[in-house]
Amino acid sequence: MPMHVVNVQIVSFTSPAQPGWVECVLRDAADREWTLADKLPVFTEAELDERSVYPQPGVVACEIVRQWTDECGKIRCIIDTERPWGVSTKNGKTQFEVFIDQITTNTGDQP
Repeated sequence: MPMHVVNVQIVSFTSPAQPGWVECVLRDAADREWTLADKLPVFTEAELDERSVYPQPGVVACEIVRQWTDECGKIRCIIDTERPWGVSTKNGKTQFEVFIDQITTNTGDQP
């Protein structure tokens, strides 16, 4: 089963409690920024801490709910970050409209 991830920017390290907690920003198709917070391994395999330089690249797993081509010929989609890891904004938002080129799909064939 393919796993989709959307690009985010890890902007701060918020707690050293194991395994480390961070905040990141997801930028949607309308150029709005959404703040997500969770455990470091949810967003990256990099070993980051309070001394790291931010922002850092990251990803968050998501499902593609809907996909279409807009009037300018750009492919857009609605993603949901609820599954598989239950990631949301502080107010519980999990669905975002993004461009398809913000998403990477791992088919499981890669190491």
